[in-house]
Amino acid sequence: MKEVHVVAQGKGGVGKSLISSWLAQYLKHVANSPVYCFDTDPVNPTFSRYKELSPEVIHILNESNNIDSRNFDGLVEKLVEMEGVGVVDNGAATFVPLMSYMAENYVPELLRESGVRLVVHVPLNGGQALEDCLTGLAQTLRSINADVVVWLNDHQGKIQEGSKQFTDFKVYKDNKDKIIGIVHIPNRNPDTFGKDVEKMTGLNLTFSEVLASADFTLMPRQRLRTVMRDVYNQLADIPFLATQGVPDA
Repeated sequence: MKEVHVVAQGKGGVGKSLISSWLAQYLKHVANSPVYCFDTDPVNPTFSRYKELSPEVIHILNESNNIDSRNFDGLVEKLVEMEGVGVVDNGAATFVPLMSYMAENYVPELLRESGVRLVVHVPLNGGQALEDCLTGLAQTLRSINADVVVWLNDHQGKIQEGSKQFTDFKVYKDNKDKIIGIVHIPNRNPDTFGKDVEKMTGLNLTFSEVLASADFTLMPRQRLRTVMRDVYNQLADIPFLATQGVPDA
């Protein structure tokens, strides 16, 4: 592959699978090469349920139902050998093992030497989850030598500390040379946009499936089209190798 996107965060319930699905859909929409999806979450493999994206489940539990980091070997080999772009959804339960595995085995360096660019996408949630999310971001930036995209998910509260916005946070200022993009997911009206997104994700549908589905009437389709365009336009501003030379979505 020429570029691999890993969605990782040690805090659970922050929208990793949602972000993985939106990212994969965007890349499939605009990339000039095949997009392959992988789900490494042994507890809740939500990403694998998006049939249109055809994610492959990477089994990393051994016979004793414990995480065996060596099972990441096969995934890394696929990421190096396959032609195209990869999207990997990593569950919270495997966050620490993945960080340790990548650092101990110099995976970012191996990928770089093999001509594969690694981009790590880290979701942040506001509210009570923010502190844990920032810890996960800091650990990722410290452990992995790779480009990072931060997703600011306002669903549980704005990403801010008092009057400070994310770009005022110390973790951003200390690492802005590694953070190549920020994607903002605003907390829109929960009675309209919120219910539409909830229905779409509950059915594990992509945007294209929703827009062609009779289960979604005119206005829900319009609202979800608005969400899609907003996310796609923000991703278009980030310098991914997979989309170089491709017109904006």
